[in-house]
Amino acid sequence: MPGWDVPIPMPARASVELDKITTRLRQAGCVFAEDEARLLLAADAAPRELDLMVERRVAGEPLEHILGWAEFCGLKIIVEPGVFVPRRRTEFLVEQAATFARPGAVVIDLCCGSGAISAALLVRASEIELYAADFDPVAVRCARRNIGARGQVCQGDLYEALPAGIAGRVDLVVCNAPYVPTEAIAFMPGEARLHEPRMALDGGPDGLDVQRRVIAEAPGWLVESGHLLIETSRKQARSTAATFERAGLLVTLSRCDDVDATVAIGRKPGPSLRP
Repeated sequence: MPGWDVPIPMPARASVELDKITTRLRQAGCVFAEDEARLLLAADAAPRELDLMVERRVAGEPLEHILGWAEFCGLKIIVEPGVFVPRRRTEFLVEQAATFARPGAVVIDLCCGSGAISAALLVRASEIELYAADFDPVAVRCARRNIGARGQVCQGDLYEALPAGIAGRVDLVVCNAPYVPTEAIAFMPGEARLHEPRMALDGGPDGLDVQRRVIAEAPGWLVESGHLLIETSRKQARSTAATFERAGLLVTLSRCDDVDATVAIGRKPGPSLRP
């Protein structure tokens, strides 16, 4: 099952229950029914609670919301019901961002959701000054649990949520903004369409409305030679790159076919102000 690499200890009663739950999930159309059954059993819930968890999954609720966590970059990321579930493809954004997150760097994670990107970056670059922001109060609550005292999590609309004092001294902005075109949301799997916040999915008519706002304001927050990294899609990549260029950023596109991930990397021109 893609993205679920955490070892799954099995309770003693597992053999009979595993077959029973796997059958129910398979009948409901779950592609990775046995793996999901193992994860549900590993929660070691009381029998009635386990039955309710299985019923929720059969009804189409995301497994991550039922378990209360998602696997991301080898970490268990807390995700409450109604919070955007971090995707496997976004691990590629973390890998790219980590190359710019040197010790002492000031880093912003916009549209942070559960804080998965921030938490993963902090594992790879612990000596950074981290600020994460999201508009959704439930997501902010999750992010604060996932990030803890290692960074500051702010609630509000993009850069407006951040301390004004860091403007102009940011080394790295990372953003997984919503980039699904509005009309395409109706064709998304029910797990996302019905159970994740629309604001975390809907990117406007062409999917790039939030990206444009993030990119347009980035130069005012970045140091010279600072970087902005945004996840986009293969189809939208050229439009995203053109938006970077209009904002005066030097842009490259990085691609990982294995997880169908595309990242636009922009650099503010000029020599670095950092030693």
